[in-house]
Amino acid sequence: MNPGPLERESSSTDTASLATVTATKGDRVAWRERSRLIRSIRLWRTRHPRTFREKVRYKMLRDHRPLIVTFADKAAVRDHVAARIGDRYLPRAYAIVDDPAELRDLELPPAYVVKPTHGSGAAIVISESAPEDARLPPEPGSWVYRHVRPEFAHRDDIVRIAHGWVAQLYGQGPNREWAYGHVPRRVIVEELLAGADGGIPDDYKFFVFHGRCTFVQVDAGRFGRRTQDFFRPDWQHVPLSGGPPWAAPEPPKPARLREMIDLAERLGADTDFVRVDLYDLDGRIVFGELTSYPAGGDSPFDPEGFNEEFGRPWTVPRRYR
Repeated sequence: MNPGPLERESSSTDTASLATVTATKGDRVAWRERSRLIRSIRLWRTRHPRTFREKVRYKMLRDHRPLIVTFADKAAVRDHVAARIGDRYLPRAYAIVDDPAELRDLELPPAYVVKPTHGSGAAIVISESAPEDARLPPEPGSWVYRHVRPEFAHRDDIVRIAHGWVAQLYGQGPNREWAYGHVPRRVIVEELLAGADGGIPDDYKFFVFHGRCTFVQVDAGRFGRRTQDFFRPDWQHVPLSGGPPWAAPEPPKPARLREMIDLAERLGADTDFVRVDLYDLDGRIVFGELTSYPAGGDSPFDPEGFNEEFGRPWTVPRRYR
């Protein structure tokens, strides 16, 4: 592998010191996110949830089942998915490591993905199809998606960033996204899911309530012009914006949509709500992740009335068992 412009020489002592410093900073939890008083106030305020956002916050505070931790763990969830729908739907995992330094010596293909197991929204994607000017973030632990070419993804820089990942607590603390604080902090390396043209495939997100899919979100252009569309299971377009613009033309109905919905409903059968992310890779359906707390309970809805509509099929239990 050719060295990239971010390459630097560092000793193992430097790396350990960096991890220690970042851990001290990353594990700092705001008082309000660990306060029993604040928790009691939030429990009281969310006792009669009606909208989708209110019900996500209700779940964040009350659902402390081990299953929710499994859903949040990008390593442990693989066994859950294999048991539910079969391992043929899983992306290939090249490695799962506790110490990011182990990434240095891995034999990996030219294209792959590196991401933390204990959170969402961070990944390093390495492939020849990345923009020529894309580079890795300079700060250790930068919690972003970044798509770079192999010559700009020196292994030492990946290790540096991954050390920052595992040093951080994701989820803001026990009064917010509780489950992430109970996931072992590791790093997973998976196959890059790319279409025949080398592009990143569309991301299909199935909103499953009590084992039944009610809405489908389609995200495209993650590393370019991002678009987002919502559909009902019959592929009727929903006039909703969650931030990014709609795609033009409108995303076509996937050829294997019915199978994808069936898989999502099987994965969500044991809980009141979960968002199931899948990919359709030139006819191959691949599992992405399970999300119990979309947007951390702050999902945007425009028009705002969809906040209530998304919450309508969800009956939260009085007590999670």
